[in-house]
Amino acid sequence: MTGDQKRLLIIGASGFLGGHVWDRAVAAGLEVCTAGRFELPASPRHHLVDLARGDEDEVAALVATVAPDVVVNCAGATAGDPDVLAAVNVTGTYALARAMLLAGRPARLVYLGSAAEYGYSDPGVPVSESAAPRPAGLYGTTKLAGTRLVQLAATSGLDAVVLRVFNPVGPGAPEESLPGRLAAELRRALTGGAEVRLGSLDAVRDFVDARDMADAVVAAATGPLLPHRVVNIGSGRGVPVRSLAKELLTISGCTAAIHEDAPGSVRSAGLMWQQADITRATAELGWQPRRDLATSLNDLWEAIR
Repeated sequence: MTGDQKRLLIIGASGFLGGHVWDRAVAAGLEVCTAGRFELPASPRHHLVDLARGDEDEVAALVATVAPDVVVNCAGATAGDPDVLAAVNVTGTYALARAMLLAGRPARLVYLGSAAEYGYSDPGVPVSESAAPRPAGLYGTTKLAGTRLVQLAATSGLDAVVLRVFNPVGPGAPEESLPGRLAAELRRALTGGAEVRLGSLDAVRDFVDARDMADAVVAAATGPLLPHRVVNIGSGRGVPVRSLAKELLTISGCTAAIHEDAPGSVRSAGLMWQQADITRATAELGWQPRRDLATSLNDLWEAIR
């Protein structure tokens, strides 16, 4: 498969990751269609679909109408009740994979997984795709279930790959993520003099620029058949979260003190260390992250400012 004139269907293009995939796919010269639960006026080829309903006929009709060469599933729930997480991350993934298997035409599925599927990892040891997944919460558990469904569909003949994305950062990062929340808190502090309150900053995380992640998606969408079904997408560097906070504090020019007495993220609670081994991504996708964390944080701040 080559990137020339390929038709790409992006589900969840209105979200943080989906929006960056959309931008990079257009820049790569792909013919892009989008789909999701909400209207997207900026997209001239947009279709309304809600994967969480699990309506296989609805999803099959979408696939038949668009007739894509590649489907990128960026839709996902990061928080909510168990039924919400299961509906979006599991039921929706099943409906999509089944619709593509029954479509009667070859198309590739690129599914955005999550580092949360790995759960606990040993400090100082990069996590490779061969590590046994041990998700620590409902989010990671439902994302892993989605991954297993994609792998199962692949054994039935679907051309599919899971990109396990670590901690995405960059312009547009939502407040559900630590960088997005910190940027929003700093902006409020600068405009209203409020104090900045976050959860504990003791952990180490692998932060990857969302635009680099999107480049990896395009590489997975347009390249040859991959020898492995799961590929890590991260920076390959473990960064103390407190260092990230100090960097963004400096970039913002905010002098407010940061208090670590607020509730932290439920989806990563108790996970003190994560760093991706990106050897497979480099070898099989020909991909490497190009933007350093300082660039990502500068661009995040400019976007929110």
